[in-house]
Formats: sequence, structure tokens, C-alpha cells
Amino acid sequence: MQQWTSVDEALDFAIENEEEAAQFYTNLAGRMERPWMREIFTGFAQEEEGHKRKLLDVKAGKRLLTAEAKVLNLKIGDYLVEGKPTKDLDYQQALILAMHKEKRAFKMYIDLAAATEDASLKELFMGLAQEEAKHKLRFEIEYDDYVMTEN
Repeated sequence: MQQWTSVDEALDFAIENEEEAAQFYTNLAGRMERPWMREIFTGFAQEEEGHKRKLLDVKAGKRLLTAEAKVLNLKIGDYLVEGKPTKDLDYQQALILAMHKEKRAFKMYIDLAAATEDASLKELFMGLAQEEAKHKLRFEIEYDDYVMTEN
């Protein structure tokens, strides 16, 4: 885990990761043929942009994010093979990529929380970890509803 010399450096790291996540979902949306598929990934890109705004607000001293109750984890994504976006990416593959992305984001925020001594920053990172867990759960439910019922 990278070591930061200031709270701002840790926040900048998290902000950069949220920017990357928003771009990831925007790119996935652009690869989807069906409008409803595009809408799902566009919505997630917007949520990641929302996380970025929260982090920027915290950095500017405008707000503090609190952790919510623990989110259910169906663990579907934990057992699926991860891949990379390809030109002919289908919806099932996109959902698998998204589940893995959210799992990594959750772990990143847990690790960031563990790496800081600052109680308010720890609370911020735990709150964002729970939001990423919610995203993963939504992808798992979609996978269960769309893919597992089709097979």
C-alpha cells in the first residue's frame, strides 16, 4: 500500500481512483448495444462522479461522509473469471468486470481506512467502502436476475 505524507495525498489518490472508475463505466456504456444496458453503466459512471464530488468536498472542508451499516455481499463476483473490455464485450462479461472493479474499490477504501490514524478520514473511507459494496451488490443482483435466470 502506498504511504501518504498528508491527508490531502490520500484524498487525491481516492479522487483519482473515482475518476478512473467513472471513465471505466462510461467506456462500458459506450460498448453496449442495448439502450437499457448503456443506461445501467452510465448510471454507475454518474455515481462514481458523485463519490469524486464527495471526496472533493471533504478535501475542501465542506463535508464529512459517515459509514453506513454493512452491505450484504452475495459473493457471485468472487467466483467469476475476470477479463478485460474487448470490442465484442457482452452484457454478462461487462457485469463480471464491473463486479471485480467494485470489489477492488471496496478493498482499496478498506485499506485506506486501515492506513490512517485520522478518525474522520477513517470514517470517510469506511463510508465509501460501503458505497462500493452497494455497487457490487447491485451488479450481483443484476447478474443473478439476467444471467443466472437465462441459463
